[in-house]
Amino acid sequence: MRKWLGGAVVALALVLGACSGEQAAAPRPAENTSVAPPQADQADQREQTALSASTPTEVSIPKIGAHSTLVPLGLNPDETVQVPPVTQPMQAGWYDKAPTPGEIGPAVILGHVDGDHKPGIFYKLKEMAAGDEIFVSRSDGTKVRFVADRVKQVSKDAFPTDEVYGDTTKPELRLITCGGVFDKGARSYKDNIIVFATMQPAGR
Repeated sequence: MRKWLGGAVVALALVLGACSGEQAAAPRPAENTSVAPPQADQADQREQTALSASTPTEVSIPKIGAHSTLVPLGLNPDETVQVPPVTQPMQAGWYDKAPTPGEIGPAVILGHVDGDHKPGIFYKLKEMAAGDEIFVSRSDGTKVRFVADRVKQVSKDAFPTDEVYGDTTKPELRLITCGGVFDKGARSYKDNIIVFATMQPAGR
């Protein structure tokens, strides 16, 4: 069961950047959402790679020249996810209801595609591809290296909640921003760009 979500799976239909700053309401998870117990080899992998919880402080993505400190982001009273101020489009944030980067499970980092009439920290996120590196520094002094597995562009109306937030057997990371066509009437982008990445063991 996704206990780390505090009772809500946030669908993060983020309306970022030049959007109005609104977010879609967070849907509730299915009552019996669960994963099968890990097999022996999976358990060994967990022990070898997983880190204890530690607040992430910075994210760096060499492929797209992105570097930012990280601010914690929670939920608004209406259970929509908070986002960094649109007036600070180069500021990224991490969703503090999810695992921290390096723990088992899907850590989540959010950033604007643009804002205040300027490119945002994740303006080039759609240019990422499998094999690209992502580095996350943590308050315990460790730097965690993730490698992108895939990049998806999805309609906000069909956000893959389970794929993004579902339980995993190893430390993973999601990078999320807006993308696609900008709807001037709704003042929001119609799609999300999502990078799925997996932590790599030290020295690999």
